[in-house]
Amino acid sequence: MLLRYTSTAFLARSADEGAAVAMVLLALHRTGDAAPGAFVLAAWTAPHALAAPLTGALATRTRRPRLLHAAALGVLAAAVAVLAATLGRLPLPPVLAAAALGGCCGPVVSGGLSALLARLPPDGTQTGAGEWGRARAQAWDAVTYNAAAVAGPGLVALLAALGSPAAAMPVLAVAAGCAAVLTALLPPVAPLGGPPPGRLRRDLAEGLRTVWRRRELRAVTAATCLAFLGLGGLTGTGVLFAVRSGQGSAGGLLLTAFALGALAGTLLLTRPWARTAPRRLALAGLVGTGAGLAVAAAVPVLPVAVGCFAVAGACDGLVLTATLRIRAAHSPPHRLAQVFTLGAGLKVSAAAAGAALAAAATVHSAPRYLLGIAALQLAAALLYAALGRGARD
Repeated sequence: MLLRYTSTAFLARSADEGAAVAMVLLALHRTGDAAPGAFVLAAWTAPHALAAPLTGALATRTRRPRLLHAAALGVLAAAVAVLAATLGRLPLPPVLAAAALGGCCGPVVSGGLSALLARLPPDGTQTGAGEWGRARAQAWDAVTYNAAAVAGPGLVALLAALGSPAAAMPVLAVAAGCAAVLTALLPPVAPLGGPPPGRLRRDLAEGLRTVWRRRELRAVTAATCLAFLGLGGLTGTGVLFAVRSGQGSAGGLLLTAFALGALAGTLLLTRPWARTAPRRLALAGLVGTGAGLAVAAAVPVLPVAVGCFAVAGACDGLVLTATLRIRAAHSPPHRLAQVFTLGAGLKVSAAAAGAALAAAATVHSAPRYLLGIAALQLAAALLYAALGRGARD
């Protein structure tokens, strides 16, 4: 079961991560202007926060959540295919509509699939190790996030270099379509506990109340949103920081080091000896991410910066794994999907706000902005410690 799930999640998340890069490159390739790509990317990202509560509520209410997730991934595949055919060729409004439709499926790709994993029946790997089996499954889920963050954009860059960005979009659509089929083939999920669903509006409100009232969920949600307010600006700031260091072409290297570090951090936690309480993991990860970025800003030497970005990424991988474990452990079964999708939607929104704030950065101010991103990670650690005081792991 775990292999089937991780294959599904990796394909879906690779398509989502790659599409964000491919649509910008495709717009620039076909129009010679980056602005249409930026508008389409905004339309792709913006619906996450609005669609997340509804996605979670619908997943809770349906008797066949696998089919709901498969249908959403099918819509995602169709939206990518439509963008491949229309971006730069048709007027912008219908292209934006297709991007927004695909973006509405974003919460399924992130939090929705993670919530589905928590409801899948344990396989032999899990039952043989008790609670560690569940923790290991969530660690592998975190691996798929970071592996997709490397593989999706990497595939797009490779295909764009060999031919054109137009070649990447159909491949991503096929990947999302395969994920849709694999989702439908996953084992039946465990039934939900708790009271039966009520009115949709009431269920939406109850999902928000659950995140707010449960100390563990409130603490990790607030802390990760604050952390992502900083990390949302890391892409632009990292590129400018590389230029400031005299190696403008190394911006991609810094970001790749961060992504590979995150992948290594999540892989580390799949090993049996890495049994650390998620609360400690989250705190250590936030502090480590902030410290790594702070050292990089203070010592603007490229080899040092690459190493610091890799360490920061590894620590960010710890935070992701801890977050998934905390949500799975402390969410009521009948609110599980809502908690996961709400958390994912809020993080994406915080990252988008961080990217907008970092748009004012310049080559000369990039080290200060990088220090600011590091400071937000440390502030997130303090916030998590304060809000989660007395919480149970």
